[in-house]
Amino acid sequence: MKRVCVFCGSNPGHEPRFLEAATRLGAEIGSRGLGLVFGGAKLGMMGAVADAALSSGSEVIGVIPEDLHRKGISHSGLTELVVLPSMHERKAYQAEIGDAFIAMPGGLGTLDEIAEILTWAQLGLHLKPCGLLNVNGYFDELLRFFDSSVGHGFLKPEHREMLFVHPEPDQLLNAFRGYQAPTVNKWFKK
Repeated sequence: MKRVCVFCGSNPGHEPRFLEAATRLGAEIGSRGLGLVFGGAKLGMMGAVADAALSSGSEVIGVIPEDLHRKGISHSGLTELVVLPSMHERKAYQAEIGDAFIAMPGGLGTLDEIAEILTWAQLGLHLKPCGLLNVNGYFDELLRFFDSSVGHGFLKPEHREMLFVHPEPDQLLNAFRGYQAPTVNKWFKK
């Protein structure tokens, strides 16, 4: 694992602990000598995780769509800023260069990103670890939905177990060590 891709909000949220967790994650990534891949914005959770990773000596690659770059929200102090034509291309590029994926508190964009990367893992399109940094129980309701999906027969338990969940950055990154993707067919047999 060389680079961790972090999906998170471009807003800071209402609780200081969200930004604090983003800062701790960025610092932890840097202390391990890992690189950070993120959404490229200087705002909110994105800016906090990037700033902390940069301060810790990490390579930090921001990937942002052209329309958001034109709005002036791109982080200007990164190792590299990649500007791509669309959100679709942004996600594909992040998936290509990231070796692991972490979602932090965020909104619809964050949900979209982690859902897509988990779907790709479920289909075997990548074999990389995925996790949620569950700050203050932020993802508890989403996790209940996943568990309900298992109970209703829409998600296999092995695929649900692919998602690592921890409240602390160091624990989550430790859980990624030695990850082996399951070799389970996505589809249920009748």
